[in-house]
Amino acid sequence: MREKKDYMVLTFHTTTEAMEMEKKCGEQHIPGRLIPVPRAITAGCGLAWRIPQAEYERYQTAIGHLGIAFQQAVALKL
Repeated sequence: MREKKDYMVLTFHTTTEAMEMEKKCGEQHIPGRLIPVPRAITAGCGLAWRIPQAEYERYQTAIGHLGIAFQQAVALKL
């Protein structure tokens, strides 16, 4: 069985915001990926950005400067 790790999961109101996050994070070399929203939380569009917890802390300011509104940021073990 795979060991669960700590992640920060960012959810979005719209699919457009989620796709923009994927694009801009790729351009800025910010680690993470789009995933379906985990069942533990609810979100508007059904997509979320998953980033390792330690990396989120490192890139939190850069993510804020991307100018993408996210619905919520939730720490989860996935």
